[in-house]
Amino acid sequence: MKPVAVIILNWNGEKLLREFLPSVVANTDPDIADVIVADNGSTDGSRELLSRDFPQVRLLAFDENLGYAGGYNRALRETGYRYTVLLNSDVETPRGWLGPLYQFLESHPDAAACQPKILSYKERHRFEYAGAAGGFIDRNGYPYCRGRIFDTVEEDKGQYDTPAEVFWATGAALMVRTDLYTLAGGLDERFFAHMEEIDLCWRLRLMGHTLWCVPASHIYHLGGGSLPAANPRKTYLNFRNNLLLLHKNLPAADLRPALMRRRLLDTAAWAKFILTLDFPNASAILRAHRDFRRMRRHYTAHPAVNLLASTSRPDILISYFIRRKRLFSQL
Repeated sequence: MKPVAVIILNWNGEKLLREFLPSVVANTDPDIADVIVADNGSTDGSRELLSRDFPQVRLLAFDENLGYAGGYNRALRETGYRYTVLLNSDVETPRGWLGPLYQFLESHPDAAACQPKILSYKERHRFEYAGAAGGFIDRNGYPYCRGRIFDTVEEDKGQYDTPAEVFWATGAALMVRTDLYTLAGGLDERFFAHMEEIDLCWRLRLMGHTLWCVPASHIYHLGGGSLPAANPRKTYLNFRNNLLLLHKNLPAADLRPALMRRRLLDTAAWAKFILTLDFPNASAILRAHRDFRRMRRHYTAHPAVNLLASTSRPDILISYFIRRKRLFSQL
């Protein structure tokens, strides 16, 4: 068996597969990796496209849409390679993209996972929102990246071309040790989609492992391939899952003040949507908090260590909006 599986999760993504899969097949080293598509119960022509145009790609055909988390969990159970790359279906890979990631994990046994540098498919001189050059999280649970803070996305000028330990690595192109993925419990299927990779990385860090960005590798990510940024469904999942992320991974003693701050901040976000007459997204925030209160009972075990207190940077809202620090290098 080869050491690496590059697994692309697909749901009714025939158009994306037609556009992006050729680069993955052509530029993934066949000596070390197999390309696999895990299909989440698609009803379009995805499976027919794969069998007709990509016979070299292995298909895992699921009967239903298991979500991002459930789909990948099942795919990793059914494959069992030493390393697995979770690769979005809207990613173009250049030649030689996989080698640096594979070599990094081979030579850094303490590293549980790593990501390449994520560049924009449409503006190739810029980072892409979902991951950029590695992810961090502030004390309130807000994620941001080297190369991207809120809506400020930097131009790639080589400023983040050194390998860096990060708090979380993006699920757009996440290479992980499969045994540690399994030992950590995989992606949380209750999340369904959004922020589940941050949760996984947090658990891997609690286990004593490190996460890295390896910028010697880069890929081009379209972004928004599943849900557009302004979609209320995406707003709902991001707010709900961010609350679950904090509830799961903070010590019990730190939960009350953390969640109190988030209620205040999320109320401000709700008010902004109301003032701009964006009632669907305002409603999504209310539903997110309602469902969080219902779902949190599933998580009764909490870690003893507050990783946010020891590894996070200052409050990103204050840094960005009040101190006007818009670039990661200014933090």
